[in-house]
Amino acid sequence: MSGELAGIHHITAIAGDPQRNLDFYTGLLGLRLVKLTVNFDDPESYHLYYGDALGRPGSILTFFAWPGARAGHEGAGQINQIALSMPPDTLAFWRARLQRAEVAAEETTTGFDERALTFRDPDGLALMLVAAQGDSRPAWETGPVPAQSAIRGTYAVTLWEEQPAVTAHLLTETMGLRLLARAGDVARYAFGSGAPGALVDVRAAAGTPRGQVAVGSVHHVAWRTPDDAEQLEWRAKLLAQGAHVSPVMDRDYFHSIYYREPGGVLFEIATEPPGFATDETPETLGTGLKLPAWLEPQRRAIERGLPPLRLPGVMA
Repeated sequence: MSGELAGIHHITAIAGDPQRNLDFYTGLLGLRLVKLTVNFDDPESYHLYYGDALGRPGSILTFFAWPGARAGHEGAGQINQIALSMPPDTLAFWRARLQRAEVAAEETTTGFDERALTFRDPDGLALMLVAAQGDSRPAWETGPVPAQSAIRGTYAVTLWEEQPAVTAHLLTETMGLRLLARAGDVARYAFGSGAPGALVDVRAAAGTPRGQVAVGSVHHVAWRTPDDAEQLEWRAKLLAQGAHVSPVMDRDYFHSIYYREPGGVLFEIATEPPGFATDETPETLGTGLKLPAWLEPQRRAIERGLPPLRLPGVMA
């Protein structure tokens, strides 16, 4: 391989009511809606993208919104927690902010000596805010949360695995991560130096029932690669090792390949370019429904079928 994966590109989860999801992630957590579009594979439903001011890879959370769908439940073979990075001196700020919004949050310490808050989103998705040291990623300067306290991006994902050693082999021997530390039944793996947004926690969950991915669950995690050429190299490498890998899929804002790790979690490798400013300016990201070219002829029907949304009024 000519290059390495650089960490988390984005994490995609499943929501129920899209307005409730939008209000929570933009209004409370202060992320920017950087793209309002539809699920390309299910264009009757929204796909909401949140991130920093520009939706840089590593800052992005996305949600398929499926109103009325059943709730998932946590178990083995899933990502069962998303950790986000907050500045190290903002734990009290976030505890108070969540409390005012009547979101139950628990102050805790991770097994890796990090101070954190754990809580759930309105659909029950498990979230953690980690007081991260050394996170130099820029804040959204004009968002609803003061820049000095704003979430910087993703921090880590936690996989629950019945056979963690098998998953660890893929992570280390194929994908280039290294074992960083162990704490109880959790092993932490890192891309590169292990900066925030480049961490993967694997929890040993032998005997835990299999989870079900639905509303309130993580659908997949995507890893960062710099360009199409390296993505094709990764695809060839994975195929050569017997993985079932999708063809390259054009998601307009990045290109994607998909495969499952041995425990069943869906992985994606996504390119960093072209980014979200391909069909909107940086100042107007997330202010209108964007469709891929092949869906534009169906715009009127798609718009009629989608529930109306009140969009955030804050611009970059």
